[in-house]
Amino acid sequence: MTQPLISVQDLKVHFPIRGGILGRVTDHVRAVDGVSFGLMPGKTVAIVGESGSGKSTTGYAVMGMQDPTVGRILIDGKDRAAMSPTERMETMRRLQIVFQDPASALNPRMSAADSIAEPLQIHRIGTARDRRGRVAELLDLVGLPQSSAGKLPREFSGGQKQRIVIARALALDPQAVICDEAVSALDVSIQSQILNLLLELQSRLGLAYIFISHDLSVVRHIADDILVMQAGKVVEKGPTDSIFHAPQHIYTRQLLMAVPKL
Repeated sequence: MTQPLISVQDLKVHFPIRGGILGRVTDHVRAVDGVSFGLMPGKTVAIVGESGSGKSTTGYAVMGMQDPTVGRILIDGKDRAAMSPTERMETMRRLQIVFQDPASALNPRMSAADSIAEPLQIHRIGTARDRRGRVAELLDLVGLPQSSAGKLPREFSGGQKQRIVIARALALDPQAVICDEAVSALDVSIQSQILNLLLELQSRLGLAYIFISHDLSVVRHIADDILVMQAGKVVEKGPTDSIFHAPQHIYTRQLLMAVPKL
């Protein structure tokens, strides 16, 4: 059996609360409190919950943007905490992230081509000519015309900006992408276009996704498995069909009841 691409084991992320004149730690905010799951190659795990449930903090910890308080994060079976700096850099190439707001994720003074090429420059991959060719490939991959390469972010719509962000995330040929509320800032009609793009890219490139969202109606179309989080804990997890047709936890049922129905 293929091992998980990413394995999260009893992950906890606690933030100290300080008080008094000396600023001593009086308590902790348990943002993530014992989360475990595995992400198989080419599959999608959705993490769902209301604001403050700990879903984004979980994604940041997996990405390496937030240090765990307790727990292990294994990439291809190797504990990230035990990796050398070189191995960590390689892991960063294989694991990328797409943030919620494409406008704030892009430098307003950098063209689309420069934004997409930035990871290649940071990792010193290819010549300037090679990078231009790679940018052209990525623009085509996400459905943007070559003529858009020299434009600034203000010249694009919200959906087009998110396509640029996705192209940048794919520049280093990652195996997995964390999508942190990747469509929630977009109009409903544009959301469906971006979701279809993510599904198409997954089919063509074999990508695995950790898809973070508060909207169960969105994850139903993209996820293989769902984790429902409340107050830092996973209250229910399972295949998407099981979560939608036979939810076991009252919180999951409440989230499903909140989904608008035509």
